[in-house]
Amino acid sequence: MDLRIFTEPQQGATYDTLLAVAKATEDLGFDAFFRSDHYLRMGSVDGLPGPTDAWITLAGLARETQRIRLGTLMTAGTFRLPGVLAIQVAQVDQMSGGRVELGLGAGWFEEEHKAYGIPFPKEKFDRLEEQLAIVTGLWETKVGDTFDFHGTYYDLTGSPALPKPAQAKIPVLIGGHGATRTPRLTARYADEFNIPFASIEDSERQFGRVRAAAEAAGRPADDITYSNALVVCVGRDDQEVARRAAVIGREVEELKANGLAGSPAEVVDKIGKYAEIGSERIYLQVLDLTDLDHLELISSQVQTQLS
Repeated sequence: MDLRIFTEPQQGATYDTLLAVAKATEDLGFDAFFRSDHYLRMGSVDGLPGPTDAWITLAGLARETQRIRLGTLMTAGTFRLPGVLAIQVAQVDQMSGGRVELGLGAGWFEEEHKAYGIPFPKEKFDRLEEQLAIVTGLWETKVGDTFDFHGTYYDLTGSPALPKPAQAKIPVLIGGHGATRTPRLTARYADEFNIPFASIEDSERQFGRVRAAAEAAGRPADDITYSNALVVCVGRDDQEVARRAAVIGREVEELKANGLAGSPAEVVDKIGKYAEIGSERIYLQVLDLTDLDHLELISSQVQTQLS
């Protein structure tokens, strides 16, 4: 079971804070550092000092880390034109020496679009399908050839399809709870399927849909990596768990029901239940980015038991 650190910087974080978390992620032996792609805080937090851009952040971290994978859960398709996104991600992949992964979603948070003047189209999922075709098509085009795409929403003619990523293939992640179109797009374009904040039962059901879609598309279901994203709150004792839950404004019992919370033994046991239904990777949603001791505890007393 791979453990990856997943951050939500729109809730309030500077680049320096994210750098400290990324370096701790690397030093403590976690597999990857991922971040959300949002420009507006959610809930009752103040979000200060304000948002940071996902791909600018990852470009900086690409030069300041050496081992960990770097990526997004999920880049909002509404934020960037697909040709521009393909260039940005390929460049960051080069800057990292081939350690980037792209999670790409349709975009959903209408308020942040209004706040920053970003168009919020009705046909987001149809656009996402074209975006996936364009981004992957640009990367797959051989050097010296050109790429054309004529869709309903995007039109590319004679693109040189440059630059190329450092990796032969940048892993693409698709995620969500959709019962039909999400599994179909995963089967066609994704290397990994991620289901966010889902129960064991709902995860098993959705993994089954993705597996069925892959097989229907003539692709081995095991060719796809299956993963979960879950909030994490671990403590050495009940008092430490309660303290960490209070800092992020959550109740312990709710966190235990809907995430990974409690003692290291409790968290290891619950991760094991996700593994039993086919989850191969967990993105640990860390909400208090100043608590690096939390990461050390997870590394020393949870991750070691899983490996």
